[in-house]
Amino acid sequence: MAFSRFCKLDPPSRGIFRKPAVMLCSLLTSLFLLHCLTDRCSTTMPSPVKASSRVVGFFAADLHDLRSPRRKRLVYQWTAGSDGMSYGAATRFSRVTGDEDAGQGLDGPRELDSGLPEESLLLPPLDVVPARRVSPRFAGKLSPLGEGTKKLPQALIIGVKKGGTRALLEFLRVHPDIRAVGAEPHFFDRNYENGLEWYRELMPKTLEGQITMEKTPSYFVTREAPARIAAMSRYTKLIVVVRDPVTRAISDYTQTLSKKPDIPSFESLTFKNRTTGLIDTSWSAIQIGIYAKHLDNWLQYFPMEQILFVSGERLISDPAGELGRVQDFLGLKRIITDKHFYFNQTKGFPCLKKAEGSSKPHCLGKTKGRTHPNIDPEVVQRLRDFYRPFNMKFYQMTGRIFGWDD
Repeated sequence: MAFSRFCKLDPPSRGIFRKPAVMLCSLLTSLFLLHCLTDRCSTTMPSPVKASSRVVGFFAADLHDLRSPRRKRLVYQWTAGSDGMSYGAATRFSRVTGDEDAGQGLDGPRELDSGLPEESLLLPPLDVVPARRVSPRFAGKLSPLGEGTKKLPQALIIGVKKGGTRALLEFLRVHPDIRAVGAEPHFFDRNYENGLEWYRELMPKTLEGQITMEKTPSYFVTREAPARIAAMSRYTKLIVVVRDPVTRAISDYTQTLSKKPDIPSFESLTFKNRTTGLIDTSWSAIQIGIYAKHLDNWLQYFPMEQILFVSGERLISDPAGELGRVQDFLGLKRIITDKHFYFNQTKGFPCLKKAEGSSKPHCLGKTKGRTHPNIDPEVVQRLRDFYRPFNMKFYQMTGRIFGWDD
């Protein structure tokens, strides 16, 4: 009876179904938008995916689509596109993706290896995930947790001996974005057979945005050095500190004399024959100062814009000015300025008010600023005449007049 009365009631109106239909449409729309948003984020900000059946099913198409050239580029923008990606990680990731732009940065583009199996193209290797960006407050400082990685140097001070390379390196180490080896590695002239991994291990750890450096002045006059450095990276930035070649030769001799007091006089070593006045260019103290000849060798492997020449004289008279040029060349903010220096009257050259990692003033050691022996003025003039054409050639090559012949 009750059932018969219920059946006689009016059928439900259409309005009853309208609200559920709208809710269902909204839910489907939200799911579609969520899918699109997840699709975009999975390419620009990938994160570890838990192994659950729902997630795997939901992202299967997206992960598979990473094989497409477009996705490779997007993934590369996230990983290798930042300035802080390491040389090794960028190179390894370029091999995985086969992207021609991968691995660029301070080291520049590298040859790619696309012979990996297709399944290896699904996701970038774990070691290419870049380190988190460091706050400017902590830039240039290693964290207590030992963050950072050892990298091959992106910049080298390659010469010249007795030109002021030690002073330049000590000044540069004040900059928070430069990490440098203190001792001279002599890798590209004496220890090349030890291999690049041995060389890398000598480097300090660096954080994102920091530059790894080392200095070995004998590289500039080592014939094999340019090709070896280019084999490491053709995009290495090179810095050469040059000085009046006559003064440099006397300083070189003074250093040797302090170690070997019984060596012949400067005058006798300068000439093959004092009577004829023929200069002995086989003597290293003379040979190093023929800058144009050595530069010719470097220009076979590196363009001039990758080489910066620092004046050893101006490094003494205007250290902040020369350091400004170096910071610009390295692409760094000009942090080292006049306020970092004071002039030491005793030594005759500038010193740091505060050295790296110290709150105390710092000057170079006793081996710097030695008093030169008295040299026969006639010999000095003969040397100036000898170097003059080489100096003129060097001025033309570098586009800078150093004023050694004034």
